Amino acid sequence: MATDQTKFVDCFATTHWTAVLAAGRKSTPQADRALDELCKTYWYPLYAYVRHRGHSREDAEDLTQAFFARLLSKNYLEDLDSEKGKFRAFLLAALKHFLANEWDRRTTQKRGGGATPLPLDWQSGDTRYQIEPADNLSPDKLYDRAWAVALLEQVIGRLRDENAAEGKAALFEQLKPFLTSGKGAIPYAEAAASTGMPEGAVRVSVHRLRRRYRELLREEISQTLSDPSQTDAEMKALFGAFSE
Repeated sequence: MATDQTKFVDCFATTHWTAVLAAGRKSTPQADRALDELCKTYWYPLYAYVRHRGHSREDAEDLTQAFFARLLSKNYLEDLDSEKGKFRAFLLAALKHFLANEWDRRTTQKRGGGATPLPLDWQSGDTRYQIEPADNLSPDKLYDRAWAVALLEQVIGRLRDENAAEGKAALFEQLKPFLTSGKGAIPYAEAAASTGMPEGAVRVSVHRLRRRYRELLREEISQTLSDPSQTDAEMKALFGAFSE
């Protein structure tokens, strides 16, 4: 009989990242969509990394966009073999390589050398960067932390959309703070009073919401790995970034 872990691995054996790696330099609709989605989700950690390396806002925008233009053209998919297991590690290694060897201010055009730019919200990125608390961690450690935040935002967004589709948008916003609370710290009586629901119904709703949150979290992490069985290790690594 298959274990829960085996079922999980079988279910997500073809992740976004494995689809990209399987395509290699050959463009396929599935791989192109997968890579595009991954880049749109996790662009901010790269932008923040470039800023933490001392580049101005404008230069960081240009560098990040130029990097994505090069990446989306598949120039890097045959390199950095040791980093291909995790999209997070692959992206950072590829960006470091790009910053060190590939970008020449005097010859590279703005916004990726004339390629179609990836639609990114630079204004929100700069605003977010400006309000981040000062930290003495290395750019690499800050990259991991920003990646974890982007991951959680993606999961919360998916959970919010699911609940909105079920007509539970308002309830989701009221119960969202309990997604990561310790079980003993959830004020069910107060939540029942604020939602107008019986306390028992609130307990059931919170339990279901937390369970779905965990499912989506594991699914989202798995999409960035070539081996979904490494999901637990990647989760530990990502959330360890908050304790450093």
